[in-house]
This record gives sequence, C-alpha cells and structure tokens, in this order.
Amino acid sequence: MTALPMPAMRPSNPRFSSGPCAKRPGWSPGALSDAPLGRSHRSSVGKAKLKTSIDLTRKILGVPEDYRIGIVPASDTGALEMAMWTMLGARGVEMLAWESFGSGWVTDAVKQLKLEDCRVTVADYGTLPDLSAVDFDRDVVFTWNGTTSGVRVPNADWIPADRAGLTICDATSAVFAQRIDWPKLDVTTYSWQKVMGGEAAHGMLILSPRAVERLENYTPPWPLPKIFRLAKGGKLNEGIFRGETINTPSMLCVEDYLDALKWAEGIGGLEALLARADANFEVIDAWVRETPWVGFLAEVPETRSNTSVCLKIVDPRVTALETDAQVAFAKAIARRLEAEDAAYDIGSYRDAPAGLRIWAGSTVEHSDLAALMPWLDWSFGAEIDALPKAA
Repeated sequence: MTALPMPAMRPSNPRFSSGPCAKRPGWSPGALSDAPLGRSHRSSVGKAKLKTSIDLTRKILGVPEDYRIGIVPASDTGALEMAMWTMLGARGVEMLAWESFGSGWVTDAVKQLKLEDCRVTVADYGTLPDLSAVDFDRDVVFTWNGTTSGVRVPNADWIPADRAGLTICDATSAVFAQRIDWPKLDVTTYSWQKVMGGEAAHGMLILSPRAVERLENYTPPWPLPKIFRLAKGGKLNEGIFRGETINTPSMLCVEDYLDALKWAEGIGGLEALLARADANFEVIDAWVRETPWVGFLAEVPETRSNTSVCLKIVDPRVTALETDAQVAFAKAIARRLEAEDAAYDIGSYRDAPAGLRIWAGSTVEHSDLAALMPWLDWSFGAEIDALPKAA
C-alpha cells in the first residue's frame, strides 16, 4: 500500500484556484455594505468610488504619476484586446508566447488583426523564449507571468529603456505579487479576480506616455468597437482614466476591489503583498524539494511563478502511462482533494500539460498552504494504489 493516513488538519480556506482566486483573509459579504447599489456609476458617489479605485491602485502599485490608469470592460482579456486593437499595426510586431493566454494573443494578432509584419516566438510550456533575441524596434506583446505554465520573466532587464517600439504586457497574475518595472512597460493589463481576489469582468489598463502618444498619433486601419475606443479626434479620452468608464461597471464589484485595496494598504502595501506571495511559494518549493513524485513545470528556478505555481508529476509509475491516462491521473488527484474539502480547483489548465496548479498569491494564507502539502501526498498515494496492477 502506498496511501498515507488521511491528514488530521485541513486548510481553513481550501480555495487555491488560479482565478478567480481566494478573497483576502477575513473577507465576508459585509465588506460590501457601502456599495452604492442602484446608483448610477456616473453619479457623484459612483464616480468617486471609481476614482478612488484608480488612485489606490496607483498608490499601492507605485505606478508613475504620468501613467494613466483606466477601468475597462471584459477583464484582463478586454484590456489586452483593447491595447492590441488600438495600437498595433503602426510598426512591426513581435509576439512572445510560452503558455495558453500568450498563444491566444498570437492568434488575435495573426488571424484576427492579420498583421503583415508580425514575428511570432513560441516556447514550450515550462520554458521562456530567448529574451535576448527580442527586437525592440518592434512592438512587443508578452505575458509577465504565464498563469497556465507557472513561468514568469525574472525581471525586465531584457527590455531596453531606449526602445523604439511599445511593450504591451499582460500582467494579470503578476501585479500585486511580483515587482513590476514600470518604466520598461508601455501598456500593462490585469484583472481584479487574480492576485487581489476581486470579482470578475473588469479589467485594468495602464498606459505610459509613449502609449498615449501612439493612441493620439495612430489610427488603425480596421474598425473599432465602441468599447475599444480610447481616443477621438486625435486626443485620448481622458475621462476613462478618471473613472468615467466606457460601459456600465458593477458597483458591487468596484466595492469589492476597493475592499481588497484597502486591506492591502492596511497590511503594509506592496512590500507586504510581495512578501506574502514569496513566503507562500517557499512552502511549495520546500515540499517539492523533498517530494520525489512531483516537480515544477517551470524548468529554471528564477522563472518560477510565486502565484500560479504549476506542478508536474514525475513519478515513473505515472510518466509511463499514456498521455490521456496521465491527464486522468492528475484530475483524479484534484477531484479527491475537492471531495475532502482540502483543495478546490487545483487541476492544471485545460491546455497545459497534465499536473496541478496551486494559487499561492497574496490573499492566500501561509498556514493554509502548509496544511495542504500533506493532503497532496495523501491524494497521490491513494491514486497510485488505485492504478491497475501489472499482471
């Protein structure tokens, strides 16, 4: 028998999903009691809430004062699409992809926008492309942290300060948990439901002065839907960056984001958030180093995400199985843990290699991750015992 005794202690909060991720510690619906429900987002109270969300975002993340911050529709996807559709095509483009969402942006650039001068560089799951070969005379589109691969850029040193093109970065599972080098980024996008555990459907769009200049001096050759229009008559729509959103936001979701921002400010701001995520990753890292059946999907330690931690099963009894059987084995581990209320939603992303994905971002408690590790061993052993025995 391989199975271990069932652990005595469960995580207090078994929510380890990589998006939407766990609410901040101590959250309850009562935190939303001040939401101006039934009020217009264009009322004085509505606009004040939206503006405060932008101001607190700037303060906690340390976004430069000359960068614009806007709340836009359709989550991180909407924000990134908005940037691509309004800014790309002015010069050559370089698309970098090493996981599912980055590959999605490649599809949009090549098949939807049909960019003629578009160079695509793709790396396998677990690795980064050769960042030293990136041509910054082009616009460069990339993810800071690959949510579905657990691979992140270690820093922004590979991005030159004197670049000619724009850098457009999907940072949705990085902001608030990884240090962002703002001067190296011209467009940054994220969503509330990732590191801060907010409610879904709202995106954040952060623009450098260089990005604003592009918007005011370039008109793309394709039609733009209303929700993508950031400029009119050669001028940026400044209202978007004061909280005057293009479409109607949920004031309940706005209140939830404000609650998360205020919690972050109360515990010490960005430095405290970074420290929490790093300490959480260290729990998993220490366990992986002592556990022979599992490894990180990210091959290079410096590129391993401290939020969307992706694991692969390396035990030869599993790797000897057919691919479909490996996928089924990993899913069975996740189902067993969910049935025991030990961990929810920790299966790998549907397009990623078979394995597990554990969210370890800033809203997750260190003690919950520590309690989870014995459950992973228990579930693995139980599934090994359930494998058909060789004749």
